[in-house]
Amino acid sequence: MTSKIRVALRSGLFAALIAAAGVHAEEEKYPTGYTDAPQLPNSPWRVHDDNRPRPRVVTPGKVDQLATPPSDAIVLFDGKNLDAWRSEKGGPAGWKVENGYAEVVSGSGDILTKQKFGDCQLHVEFREPLPPTGNSQGRGNSGVFLAGLYEVQILDSYDNLSYADGQAGAVYGQSPPLVNAARPPGGWQTYDIVYTSPRFANGKQTVPGYVTVFHNGVLVQNHTQLLGATVHHALPKAVEHDINMPLKLQDHGMPVRFRNIWIRPLVEK
Repeated sequence: MTSKIRVALRSGLFAALIAAAGVHAEEEKYPTGYTDAPQLPNSPWRVHDDNRPRPRVVTPGKVDQLATPPSDAIVLFDGKNLDAWRSEKGGPAGWKVENGYAEVVSGSGDILTKQKFGDCQLHVEFREPLPPTGNSQGRGNSGVFLAGLYEVQILDSYDNLSYADGQAGAVYGQSPPLVNAARPPGGWQTYDIVYTSPRFANGKQTVPGYVTVFHNGVLVQNHTQLLGATVHHALPKAVEHDINMPLKLQDHGMPVRFRNIWIRPLVEK
């Protein structure tokens, strides 16, 4: 064996080891679950519990056209601009807008609506990156934060193992989706959300908040009680806030796309 062949073989082996190390590092960065998190109240499971059963997979029905906003809806994004939004860092929203969609620009920050909303019906359409990259929570991660506090998780959950309460359609860290209704990456998906804000008085929560979520037309959260503001790897806690708060979309560093976002405030009679 010549010295050049030996060098080539060693270089190839070194490259393979580096690649394997990279995959392992990615898996370490985004584990499929945890065993050291605190236990959720009134539940046998921990937050992000790796042993918690994953939702069964359901194939959603086909959608042939965009969901046209109802006549009384407030359109938050129609594919043209992000004028209804601002950056959480201050100033205009820094996400890219082209071809009728808005795309997360990594590091630009979360975006919030300029207008505040309380109880509401919300429609959001999103698209996961294709080809998919990463694993678990490192694949197509974003989120819809109701009142800027309560996250309905966005994730590429199609053939992607992750902890149950972090999958698409989960109330992150609290309630897994009833089923996994994710479409393959590269196609548009929908969330239809009904949110009821918690009520507070004298520094205490008097009425809990609730959320109902349809993912691609499939019920994944059925009047689920909100345990508190979203946190990672910890127990949620109630945070006093006004009924009317901004809606937030998350920059998790991944190029998730959004389109056709509208909201219907639900006014008490």
